[in-house]
Amino acid sequence: MKRFNSFLLVFGCLFYSSCGNSQPGANKYPNPPVSTGKINFPIQLTDAEWKERLTSEQYEILRNQGTERPFTGKYDHFYEKGTYYSAATLQPLFSSDTKFDSGTGWPSFFAPISEDAVRLVIDNKDGMQREEVVDSKSGSHLGHVFDDGPPPTGKRYCMNSAALIFVPEGGEAPVKSIMK
Repeated sequence: MKRFNSFLLVFGCLFYSSCGNSQPGANKYPNPPVSTGKINFPIQLTDAEWKERLTSEQYEILRNQGTERPFTGKYDHFYEKGTYYSAATLQPLFSSDTKFDSGTGWPSFFAPISEDAVRLVIDNKDGMQREEVVDSKSGSHLGHVFDDGPPPTGKRYCMNSAALIFVPEGGEAPVKSIMK
């Protein structure tokens, strides 16, 4: 009996330690932090500086939390290999490897390129609670995230095309935003 109990103890420890480890791919797409309060972003520009840097459509979306009409953005049905950068800060946000056709009329991704590329902010506007997706360097509005995406994350990062700059695989990262 003592031998059987020892076996159970060893087996239990091995089983527990293997279950405690993350599953394959579980950390490949970590969740960005969710904020409920004021965030201090590293890039702080005046409205005049943003207006000088961005087109009027980019400014409306990125700085005023606007939204493109569905099925009008240039990246909605766009599936080239490459990286999507923030039009506000030029940091990489999403890889084409995580893009999928959500049928919603906006480019959708199941995960950001890294945990610190975007921040999620509780958005209580328009009579509902959602998670707003913002550029982690400037707080510029990119879109929203929903829990109806495909595996492996189950997330749908629903983005505005005008908030993004696409660079094809093997291309050079952008050095300036699209200017007027």
